[in-house]
Amino acid sequence: MLIKEQLQTYHFSSAEQVTVDFLLAHPEEIQALTIQTLAKKTFTQPSTIVRIAKKLNFRGWKELKLAYLAEWDYLKRHFTKTDANLPFSQTDSIMTVTKKIADLEQSAISDIHSLLEHDSLSAIKRQLVDANNIRIFAQNANLLISKDFALKMNRIGKHVSHSEIKGEALYEAYNLTDQDCAILISYSGENVSLLAINDVLKHANVPTIAITSIGDNQLSRDCTHFLPITTREKLYSKIGNFTTNISIICLLDILYSLVFSEHYDQNLKQLRDKGHAIDKRVINTDIMREND
Repeated sequence: MLIKEQLQTYHFSSAEQVTVDFLLAHPEEIQALTIQTLAKKTFTQPSTIVRIAKKLNFRGWKELKLAYLAEWDYLKRHFTKTDANLPFSQTDSIMTVTKKIADLEQSAISDIHSLLEHDSLSAIKRQLVDANNIRIFAQNANLLISKDFALKMNRIGKHVSHSEIKGEALYEAYNLTDQDCAILISYSGENVSLLAINDVLKHANVPTIAITSIGDNQLSRDCTHFLPITTREKLYSKIGNFTTNISIICLLDILYSLVFSEHYDQNLKQLRDKGHAIDKRVINTDIMREND
């Protein structure tokens, strides 16, 4: 859940609510506010602000302030005029629908790029490169999307597998060790089955990578690493998972590329050699033809 949503829905005392209302109404002003100046502006006490922060699982005002500012900056950033939930209408022409979906997905990819950080990606790359086995835990569309990532990784000799048999995921989680790595994919970050799997993985000290929405959710808190999905869609009041799906595809393509780059020449030679031996298609288009 986003900090903004927590401020809107959590129960606060009357004294706390005054400060909460200010934070919701004037996020652009809090950059320059210390806890003392915020207390003065809202006619409350610094201790009141600390209580608000702790209710939202922050240690104090400074931590809440930094997280809230980052979230506000993300939400106000220009994304696209197209609604991620209802990107086209019944009356739109074929080419209008086409343009809106193209704009939406291009914006989602740009959005993802703006959310990624070098140090986090570097740590995740090292985790994947060093892992003996990589297991993906996901459901429904997220599981289908991740199959292409597994295919590409397996072709360069990195063993990636899925948990696909219903009821077996927890058993498979128990079989992983601290020399392996797990990727858990959930838009909400509150999928009960995945959280139960993550508990098993944590107990076994298995490094984990959460691919999930921004904001406060259980999965991003509990996993070793966190990669943010573009967070613009409702859970189900939408035409399709357009921005969520393209975000996951983009993130997994980035992870594959980072692993590939670790042994670039070796991996490229391996793909070419295997392709030459296996792929016997006859191509008449010059741009697709191999120079064997």
